[in-house]
Amino acid sequence: MEDVKSPKRRSAQTRSRIVNAAQGLFVVRGYAGTTFQLVADAAEVSVQTVYFHYGTKSQLLKHVVDVASAGDDEPVPLLQRPWFAALQAAQDPAEVVRGWVHQSGVILDRVAPVLAVVRDAAAGDPDMAAQWAANSEQRHTAHGEIIAILARLRALRPDLTEHLATDVTVGILSPDLFLVMRRECGWTTAQWEGWAADQLSHGLLSV
Repeated sequence: MEDVKSPKRRSAQTRSRIVNAAQGLFVVRGYAGTTFQLVADAAEVSVQTVYFHYGTKSQLLKHVVDVASAGDDEPVPLLQRPWFAALQAAQDPAEVVRGWVHQSGVILDRVAPVLAVVRDAAAGDPDMAAQWAANSEQRHTAHGEIIAILARLRALRPDLTEHLATDVTVGILSPDLFLVMRRECGWTTAQWEGWAADQLSHGLLSV
């Protein structure tokens, strides 16, 4: 068993403190307003430690997004996690949609505020523009995988291609729309989840 005081464990705990501190600062202060010194102070580490683990602010924000998306720092992609395997094995299309929307809500609760930081910074920062493009591509890929499950079950409406069905899913489950409903309309995540599942079921499924 690994010693809890081992260098590897201490390093992981330090990175976790840095990421948690950085996430709060990015959301409140934005990309430009967050400095390594502020992150170091909030994480109670030296600024040199922040630079050691994350050489640039763009690398730090990328890692914040990755951890917020996954919910942890484990090197296991979202689509290789047990909950996705359960959706792949499901035979009821409505169950697939509900399960995907539920997991999307869990993820968006964590990551949507951080993605808004990336989006807002993308116009003036090439690194953030590249990060936003990469995050957008990842969302399309993930939603495309769920559409492939529905297509395999022959559950898609006959007027939909898989490409168009993916676009519909990307739109309804977008982080921007999630934040509009949560922040501007005052919905709970559960309210958003029920609405989004209804919209997707109506927009995608043949029955």
